[in-house]
Amino acid sequence: ADLKKVLEISVKASLTRGEALDHLMLYGPPGLGKTTMALVIAAELGVKARVTSAPALERPRDIVGLLINMQPRELIFVDEIHRLNRISQELLYPAMEDRRLDLTVGKGSSSRMRSIEIPPFTLVGATTKPAALSSPMRDRFGITQRIDFYNYLDLKKIIQRSAKLINLSISDDASHQLAKRSRGTPRIANRLIRRVRDYAEVHSSSSIIDVQVVNDALDLYRIDQRGLDATDRSYIGLLINQYAGGPVGLETLSAALGEVSTTLETVVEPYLMQIGFLQRTARGRVVTQEAEKHFLLASSNKIVK
Repeated sequence: ADLKKVLEISVKASLTRGEALDHLMLYGPPGLGKTTMALVIAAELGVKARVTSAPALERPRDIVGLLINMQPRELIFVDEIHRLNRISQELLYPAMEDRRLDLTVGKGSSSRMRSIEIPPFTLVGATTKPAALSSPMRDRFGITQRIDFYNYLDLKKIIQRSAKLINLSISDDASHQLAKRSRGTPRIANRLIRRVRDYAEVHSSSSIIDVQVVNDALDLYRIDQRGLDATDRSYIGLLINQYAGGPVGLETLSAALGEVSTTLETVVEPYLMQIGFLQRTARGRVVTQEAEKHFLLASSNKIVK
């Protein structure tokens, strides 16, 4: 809601002045709608949106080609902007600040600098790692906003809307159940809807998806009521059963689970920490009492009902 208010004010103000919206950086975990937000902003501004990603702008000529062919007030969305190389970032500095492209023409002793004026534009950068972006680049964004995980009610609305788009009838309780298992992330919610639809088409004769169908489908995919999958439960189970809840070093857990430590650190652990199931301490990983309680309820290969 706060993000919506901030962006609404900025968009209305820029429309009133007839200017391009300030450069905007959106950061936060994957799957929360950063790209969608950029497209919504472009629609509200009534301008064209060009969608690209940092790997597609590897060479300086890629940046030059993108900026030189713009229409005034156009919006450019760059996904994973922290992956832009140093040369590409330095080309963007004067473009973002002074609407100017500084190019070197020719080679050797005959080379010379040439500045090309470009139309006013809005750069929307999305990143999952804002700290990886250089400080000069970060400072050139007039608006910086974090996109947080969604609550159950918002996810429920997203699920009901997505169900309509794929001609799926889903009950209110079933939508709530799906929302609880979606880890606060719309991308995961949309993925689970499709899996439930597949299950219903094969195993259910009802035209409406109810709670029982959702539970049966997600039990099959081993996703419990807190959104934990088989890997998450193996991680917690190992800590509880073999190491009395911890503390345990990351490399030990990695070897015991047969998973690369980077995968555990970047894929498995963040969500467990967000829901208060795991703590990272100086001595190692430790599970919380809430995690132990959840694991006991879901033990014996049963999913929490």
